[in-house]
Amino acid sequence: MHAVRLHTFGPAENLTYEKTEDPEPGPGQVRIAVSAAGVHLLDAALREGAQGPAPAPTVLPTVPGREVAGTVESLGEGVADLWLGKRVVAHLGFAPGGYAELAVTNVERLHEIPENLDFAEAVAMIGTGRTTMGILQFAPLGPASVVVIPAAAGGVGTLLVQYAKHAGATVIGLAGGPEKVARVRANGADLALDYTDPSWVEQASEYRGRVDLVLDGVGGEVAEAAVGLLGPGGKHLVFGWSAQGVSQGRPLLIDGVSEQVLGPVMLGKAGGPDPVRTLELRALTEAAAGRLTPAVQRFPLAEAAAAHRALENRNTIGKVVLEP
Repeated sequence: MHAVRLHTFGPAENLTYEKTEDPEPGPGQVRIAVSAAGVHLLDAALREGAQGPAPAPTVLPTVPGREVAGTVESLGEGVADLWLGKRVVAHLGFAPGGYAELAVTNVERLHEIPENLDFAEAVAMIGTGRTTMGILQFAPLGPASVVVIPAAAGGVGTLLVQYAKHAGATVIGLAGGPEKVARVRANGADLALDYTDPSWVEQASEYRGRVDLVLDGVGGEVAEAAVGLLGPGGKHLVFGWSAQGVSQGRPLLIDGVSEQVLGPVMLGKAGGPDPVRTLELRALTEAAAGRLTPAVQRFPLAEAAAAHRALENRNTIGKVVLEP
């Protein structure tokens, strides 16, 4: 098979597209012919050798990537025949291997893909969608809500705008540059603003003191300005800080206003024996019902380095997906 491998930690150029051995499914595992592999900003941090929620691999070379969708083409010992030929999506957990034509994972990680989703959309929902559903556990939204969503053209931001609009909320979506702002407007935001324009806060001034929620994956000056629009009792939910960079940044947190909802906090709220799977199922259910439609930006698998550069430079719209 062909795969993208990392031989040395460092810049995106260290990702190389090459031929390597096919992985074999072990007991309780399946092998998936990959049609789409998700790319996450965390992948870029791990590529550089940073420590994240999952430690950077200590053995190189490695095949990055933890989100795949495709067709089950081989079964390990003990796996029911009914899985053969199924369209599936899976998060591989701490085991990498997604940036490849073939990937192996445990059968219990699989979800069948709803008929109305293609492979790339399914990958978006298993990762980005899962995170979105986790965030929304802390965000009661209704017709009286006024919500600001920085990075509203991103993968999570796109889904948050859609969910908030379905709930009847008034949505102020922020994005960088005219093309992204147009996408946010087309996605249903009541007000779409360019946060690279210093006058964006003034343009949103009619909502000052009426905003009750900021859903923030950006941090930095944009988040600080958005928090300034909050009314009494308003909340700033933090799930990322891309403006500072994943590897060395720190979220903007303001006493009495901010709440960080990533990691154990999010999973603890989901509850159940497998909270990750709970959130994955919620995300796929919302997509199957047509309430959430992920935005996807596709790159050929061989151009994984270009995909990483675009993501790090914030030149992408929606979920970044590699397609073999």
